[in-house]
Amino acid sequence: MKKKLLWLLLAFASIAQAAAPDTSQSALPLLQPLPQETQAAHLSAEFLTQKHYKAAPLDEAMSEKIFDRYLKSLDPERMFFLQADIDQISSAKTKLGDAITNEDLNIPFLIFNLYEQRFTEQFTYARSLLKQNFDFTVKEGFQAERDKAAWPKSEDEMHDLWRKRVKNDWLRLKLAGKDQKSIFSTLDKRYENYLVHTRQLKSEDVFQYFMDAYAQSTDPHTDYLGPRASEDFNITMHLSLIGIGAVLEQRDEYTTIRELVAGGPAALSGKLKVGDRIVGVAQGEHGKVVDILGWRLDDAVAIIRGASDSTVTLDIIPADATPDGKHKEISLVRKKINLEQAAAKDTIIEVKEGDTVRHIGIITLPIFYQDTDARMKGDQDYRSTTRDVSRLLTQLKKDKVDSVLIDLRNNGGGFLDEAINLTGLFINQGPVVQQRYANGKVKVESDTEGKPVWDGPLGVLINRGSASASEIFAAAIQDYGRGLIIGEQSFGKGTVQTIVDLDQYSHADKPKFGELKMTIAQFFRINGGTTQLRGVTPDINFPSTSNAEDFGESSFDNALPWSQINAANYTVEGDLTGVIPMLQIRHDMRVKNDKEFQYLEEDIAQVKAERKKNLVSLNEADRRKERDVQEARIKAHEKLTESGKSASEKLAAAKTEALRDDGLQANERNLTVQLAAEKAAKDAKDILLNEAAHILSDEVDLLKTDTRLAARVLPGSVATQSTK
Repeated sequence: MKKKLLWLLLAFASIAQAAAPDTSQSALPLLQPLPQETQAAHLSAEFLTQKHYKAAPLDEAMSEKIFDRYLKSLDPERMFFLQADIDQISSAKTKLGDAITNEDLNIPFLIFNLYEQRFTEQFTYARSLLKQNFDFTVKEGFQAERDKAAWPKSEDEMHDLWRKRVKNDWLRLKLAGKDQKSIFSTLDKRYENYLVHTRQLKSEDVFQYFMDAYAQSTDPHTDYLGPRASEDFNITMHLSLIGIGAVLEQRDEYTTIRELVAGGPAALSGKLKVGDRIVGVAQGEHGKVVDILGWRLDDAVAIIRGASDSTVTLDIIPADATPDGKHKEISLVRKKINLEQAAAKDTIIEVKEGDTVRHIGIITLPIFYQDTDARMKGDQDYRSTTRDVSRLLTQLKKDKVDSVLIDLRNNGGGFLDEAINLTGLFINQGPVVQQRYANGKVKVESDTEGKPVWDGPLGVLINRGSASASEIFAAAIQDYGRGLIIGEQSFGKGTVQTIVDLDQYSHADKPKFGELKMTIAQFFRINGGTTQLRGVTPDINFPSTSNAEDFGESSFDNALPWSQINAANYTVEGDLTGVIPMLQIRHDMRVKNDKEFQYLEEDIAQVKAERKKNLVSLNEADRRKERDVQEARIKAHEKLTESGKSASEKLAAAKTEALRDDGLQANERNLTVQLAAEKAAKDAKDILLNEAAHILSDEVDLLKTDTRLAARVLPGSVATQSTK
């Protein structure tokens, strides 16, 4: 077996050497696996082949899956590898399992080195194309999505593909009114930045790509988290970090301040502002300044973060200074930063129907979070989803809202315990979710708190991006008959993951092996069904913006099938079957006459049609005609909704439309303009949220006018039934 691997390594080395032109070899040092990475791969394999919910041997079949997924992660649009490359590296297709078992990852690294070389060649070629004149009168098109296309068979075919890509980039900027000099400068810098980025790749990046391919070949939601990815994951789930309280982004070679977190050291200092560029970092007030100009963003962030109450000194070029302008040094003491943008938030929407005004309390929940570190330390005020939502509900009750809507759109999940506890805020005690493990054992997870915090009318708004813990909560609310589910069919993720600390398992003295986020169980609704593949089906559907073939559990080729177990023992708290048809009728009548809702449906239909067509015209006259049609629709929409808008709302809409397609990437725009556009988009009218509020207002109206119906719908009524 080792002889076969050695032969493959020699073959790959010759391929890489033959592929590399002399001008680029020195600029692209070959990346090689580190000892801790080969060990981490072996440790991961022990868990994935023995402890995973659907444990699979690391055999030739699994090797082929890893190989295919690895290539897809590197070249998803098939714009770098030639078919000849694929034919030659396919000799390793069944050998990747041996590479992991034998702790010899040279083959996947050689594949990556070949990819990196091809990447450099194609973007170097793209830059050379900028010097030619494009003929925009030719009738030709560019395939927008190439994930199912064939690999280019020749260098000429590859060059033609890139000619069309560059031509499309150029045409977008031209249609946006940019002149030739500006277009050349923008695209040349863009392509150069891609080349700079690939030269900054490290061994850990290659290892992350490869281990993701292995982990996700077992199931879509198993992931490998390297030490840095693990840190970022924990920050997201805990909603806190230790740092200076600044959101940073990469703009060319500068680490730039994009946002100051309220209450953080950076904001409280009053010495930093959005747009400032950090070019040096020192530890302590008098430490040696390390030049970070040109650093990768994650490396810059790592050196700026540090221990709580420690000092960091930043070398700053102010936002309003030229690159060679006067610097200033600012010392800050790092503190714990709460990431409030991902925390639960509330607002109240007024719904007017004739002389009646209903108040609908909205709680927006981006993720199911919990500060487990603070909880383990005994902090009585630790942050969690349930605690924050309970506080918001108490306030909404004081505000005398008529109904509550939990907005879970694009909430991808989080802590399972929080989904269970959150459900307990709206039901009397009882089961919330069932978990089935690999050995077939089923465990019922229940809420035991008793009295709900909110027992009034309730709605849950979901979309295709609502997954995992969001689906557990929405399914439980639906099964109990406790509230209306409104929106799109949810993601369809019905599996449970746990975090395996590989360092702890191997007794490492410091973090070096990372973690596995590994599937250990499948969850089921209390009615016995599962959200796996099918998701949660809303009681009232909204138009879907997603394509099930591209997004959602059903888009994965190795997703677990839908299945069913016995129902848990629970008592239904409300019966919505009588109210849903009436709400559906009112909803249909309202949106039929709502021009904004109709425009939304037209926009969705147009996006789906473009996606299905999958061809972008490179003819300037055709593209201008398409743009004119689109602008006419926008103007008609603006004219329809203009009356009653404030000046600030009109300005926000104008800024949003101005950036609708300017041909630029986000980091190529003026930062102030970019942030204004993002704020305008965020503050724009949320048509679907407003309609969901109207539906809940309709429900309140029906329940107030029909006491018998109200007795069936609201908790604590006599119209309940037992399900076993």
